[in-house]
Amino acid sequence: MRNILILIAVVLIVVLTSAWINEVERPADVPTAGTIGLGDPYFPELGNGGYDAQHYTIDLDADLTNSIIGGTVTIDAVATQALSAFNLDFAGFDISELLVNGVAADYVRDGRELTITPAEYIPDATAFSIAVTYSGVPGQNTGLTGLPFARGWTFYAGGSYVASEPDGASLWYPVNDHPTDKATYSFIITADSAYDVAANGILQSITDEPDGRRTFHWESEHPTASYLVTVNIAQFERQDDTVVDDVPIRNYFPVTVAEQAGNTFSDTAQMMAFFNEVYMPYPFEAYGAVVANTRLPFALETQTLSLFGTNIIQDRDANFTISHELAHSWFGNHVSPLTWRDIWINEGFATYSTVLWMEEYVGQAQTEAMLLDWYTRVGSSDVVIGDPGVRNLFSLPVYLRGALSLHALRAEVGDEAFFDILPEFQRRFAYGNASIEDFVAVSEEVSGQNLGAFFDAWLFSAALPALDI
Repeated sequence: MRNILILIAVVLIVVLTSAWINEVERPADVPTAGTIGLGDPYFPELGNGGYDAQHYTIDLDADLTNSIIGGTVTIDAVATQALSAFNLDFAGFDISELLVNGVAADYVRDGRELTITPAEYIPDATAFSIAVTYSGVPGQNTGLTGLPFARGWTFYAGGSYVASEPDGASLWYPVNDHPTDKATYSFIITADSAYDVAANGILQSITDEPDGRRTFHWESEHPTASYLVTVNIAQFERQDDTVVDDVPIRNYFPVTVAEQAGNTFSDTAQMMAFFNEVYMPYPFEAYGAVVANTRLPFALETQTLSLFGTNIIQDRDANFTISHELAHSWFGNHVSPLTWRDIWINEGFATYSTVLWMEEYVGQAQTEAMLLDWYTRVGSSDVVIGDPGVRNLFSLPVYLRGALSLHALRAEVGDEAFFDILPEFQRRFAYGNASIEDFVAVSEEVSGQNLGAFFDAWLFSAALPALDI
């Protein structure tokens, strides 16, 4: 009898201990909601936690007559925690259906935040899909105010374009809208047969629909930040310029100005070949330009297909802008900013890339005169380009002083080290994200110098250091 009691006691101890251990470990497995926002210092609610987007299929109809888009966006993702709920960034539009793994899910909306509660929780490290069907006029009923930047899908007379930097992607499709969650993309875009569609990547097919419209299927095979996604619709003439180191250059120009545009962009192949030597081989499957058939107050380095307005054709400094946007393929697209505070990784480098191209093909004297002019123009600015703030994100000092700081670094470490730093930075953070601090670390490692004081003076102080052009 005593032995039986001892055995029962042992069993009870084992059961209770196991239950206690399970209770202690259980919180790691309990599903919780993914975070709202990724804590970006400038846009803290952009992006969302709890999952990693892998691929987007954007299947939309575009009604250019009524300025309406509608269809279904499907997101393939992987959970990075056990998820009871999660968020997408998505503002405006009427949602008619929302499915998670093919099953209807509950959702609520608050401005840009779309909070989704699936019918069953999603275990950690599990692949899942979200399909959102919606329609409406881009930019309407967003509940957002004070939007100072380019804003996603925009219609104009005779066409449309998409420009989303820094936070406009979520104004036209549901997305994890932060550069640190890159994904690949498929585009299935249907429009009236009078129009052509140009998007990121490679055109796969054009299908004539029974109702007289046409569907264009594009695939973008490399990871892309959401603000670099673009869809352009107009009456385009496609020009296949040339192939540089196995990379095709294809341009989409409005039919009415195609010949002039072709002349304007005729140096693109030369620019790409030059940057291939200075940095590393062009990192994507194709390149080219798309010119919206309207004037634009900006150009944008949308991945594999940079966006311009028709005003680029008459711009006597067009090559400056064209080389700048191409250079973003390496700085901004291939290696993207870790946060929006790291905008120097984009704009300072793209601007200095143009300086390097001009040195080679325009001339040393003209290039030096331009640098001296920039130095004078930014001398009185108090913008700290390593942390410019939201309002100064795309201010002139970020571009010009940003480029001057790289010219100063070149003088500081010497040409040999400088031109070793740039490709090493590309290799180390390929198809990913990097901060200013990451670039500083690579610069110090490659050059063998302590550059803390140098970068503090150029990037994190308002006073402009001396520079011997």
